[in-house]
Amino acid sequence: MTKTDTKNYQYFSHTDCEFFPCHPGADPNNFNCLFCWCPLYALGPDCGGNFRYNENGFKDCTNCAFPHRRENYEKITARYRDIVQAMRKVDK
Repeated sequence: MTKTDTKNYQYFSHTDCEFFPCHPGADPNNFNCLFCWCPLYALGPDCGGNFRYNENGFKDCTNCAFPHRRENYEKITARYRDIVQAMRKVDK
């Protein structure tokens, strides 16, 4: 067995955090804090999450727990190239 067989690196739950869990209605037994700040946020409307735009035009991800579910780690890391492309557009 290799170290990566367990995939413990894909999940971290910080139950002592003052904000845990930071999304209302989230399952505290399946709440991954590894992506505390969602890397998909930068993709705007293409992030794939359950967000809305507030009255000031900012994304409100309060009702989105996508990055916090254990089973979504690989779905998020698979979007790395999309994130890089979004960053390149901003840098131009």
